Formats: sequence, C-alpha cells, structure tokens
Amino acid sequence: MSTEHVLDHRPDGHIRARVRESASKVPEVTVYFWIVKVLTTGMGETASDLLARVLGPIPAVGLGGLAFVAALVLQFAVRRYVAWIYWTAIVMVSVFGTMAADVLHVGLGVPYTLSTPLFLVALAAVFALWYAAERTLSIHTVRTRRRESFYWAAVLATFALGTAAGDLTATVGLGYLGSVVLFAVAIAVPALAHRGGLLGAVTAFWAAYVITRPLGASLADWMAEPTGRGGLGWGLGPVTLSWTVAIVAFVAFLAVSRRDSR
Repeated sequence: MSTEHVLDHRPDGHIRARVRESASKVPEVTVYFWIVKVLTTGMGETASDLLARVLGPIPAVGLGGLAFVAALVLQFAVRRYVAWIYWTAIVMVSVFGTMAADVLHVGLGVPYTLSTPLFLVALAAVFALWYAAERTLSIHTVRTRRRESFYWAAVLATFALGTAAGDLTATVGLGYLGSVVLFAVAIAVPALAHRGGLLGAVTAFWAAYVITRPLGASLADWMAEPTGRGGLGWGLGPVTLSWTVAIVAFVAFLAVSRRDSR
C-alpha cells in the first residue's frame, strides 16, 4: 500500500491532514510473475494463430479486440490487484498484441525488418511520455489511473514489439528452436547486468519484460508448428490448451496464496 496525505475540512472550520491509502494495481515481481508472463506470451501466440485459422483473420481480430477492451475495462474498474483479472488482461493483450503485429505483416505486407523498429519506436514514445508526466517508469508506482494507463500502453507495445522481433529471428535463419535459445540467453543479460550494478532495476525489468514475449512465443511456435517447418508438430490447439491450463493453475495458486500481492 502507498499513502497519500489529504486535507480534510472539518465542520468546525479546522483543517486536518488525513492519510488515504492507495492499493497497487500490479503484482509483486517474483519468479511466479515471470513464469506466468512467459506462459501468457506463448499462449497468446498460438491462440491468435488458432483463432485466425478457425474464424478467419478479420473476425478473429474483431473478437480479439473486443475481448481485449473488455479485459482492460475490468482491470481499470477494480481498486487493487486481483490475480485473475490482471492476468486475464495480460492474456488478452498477448492475443491482441500478436494480432496487431500479424496484421501489419500479413494484412498490410509490412516486413518484420520494418515493423520491429516501428514497434520499438512506439514503445520508446510511450516510455518518454510516461516519464515526462510521472518522472518514473517503475511499476511499483502504478497506483493512479494515469500511471495505470501508461503501464498498459507500454505492456501492449512490448507485446507487439516482442511478436515482431520473435517472428523476425525465426524467419532469418534461426528457426523456432534457435530463437528460443537466443532469447533464453538474451533474457539473462539484463538480470546479470542489474546484479552486477551495471543496469538499474527499472531498466532491467522492462528489458526482460520485452524479451519474455519473443521467448514464450518462439517456444510455443516450436511446439506447435509442423516438423517440416522446424517445429515439434503438436498443433496449435493442443499447445494453446495445455498452456492455458498451466496459466489457470498458476493464477489460481497466486490468488489463493497471495504470493504476488503487495
């Protein structure tokens, strides 16, 4: 909880300061946070592809957009962090963020070599506006509506960027498994840099956050794609279902144990 001093005008004319507490709207960053985050990225990747295949690209994007908006409305409506509401919003950001990146590439023909830097610029712009308004990018300060708006804009941009970056590495010769190895190594860099005092906590967090997207997506694609395309051939449906079950199990555990609540 954080505290905020508020002036209280009493009926007798005296003014006194009272303290108003504001609850955090995001979870504590623990090992469980990173596990569920990677799971949501992979599930979002295969779920997006599965919906586009079953419903068609346009209906899938429409449905994904509606679910994304509904999940964010619910997240903004609650006054504190609620595990299943927060992670539902993250899942829908993952699904819709994947669709946004795919629409640029598949629908509009924008190559990954262009969409990846475009999404990087978009993320940098969100961070610049956020810092200019709040003087911090720390998720520990997400306790106001404006900061929460910046937070979710950044989250959406990271998912779109990570999707494009993961697809870029997969199509330039690394393949799905090669991309998994690349991003598994890459995600350790900000952690080690922070531990060695070379990178601040906020910068290290957001760097790792971006990398979780291509890491999870590449892993899920490797599991789902046919063997002829460098995958294990398990299929989009089974991989989406299994990752969804894992997400539900972890989120249920967090909701009951409150291991990630501040």
